[in-house]
Amino acid sequence: MVDHPTSQTFTLAYGDCDAIGISYFAMNYPWMERTYSVWLHSHGLDSHTMLDAIGVGTVGFGSECSYLTSCRVFDEITCGMELDHLGTTSYIVGFPFTRGDDRVAYGKIKYAVRGPDGLKAPIPDPLRDALSSLDRP
Repeated sequence: MVDHPTSQTFTLAYGDCDAIGISYFAMNYPWMERTYSVWLHSHGLDSHTMLDAIGVGTVGFGSECSYLTSCRVFDEITCGMELDHLGTTSYIVGFPFTRGDDRVAYGKIKYAVRGPDGLKAPIPDPLRDALSSLDRP
């Protein structure tokens, strides 16, 4: 069975925090991208080869992250992944951030599917199947 990791755990370091040790607001974005990319790769799909492999590419066209409480240097944080919305030509992946049992933030990235001509394209079955395997919020 292939492992499809839907989370990554990391420890905040000084580079993730401001001068008084509170996590910098933008530090969650690289973790959302990293968690998504590793998960996508586990399904045999990579953003840089997707157009050749399945005839479409994806473009992130919107994102947000709501911070529910502050985190500090050396806190252990888990970035999870879930399917927030699945349309015909776009989808939204949600990213719950937790510290132990406590949710500390929630992010979303909206992806559009585009064909070789750059126009909207339906989500192909391999990508739809992978997305459908994710838990829903």
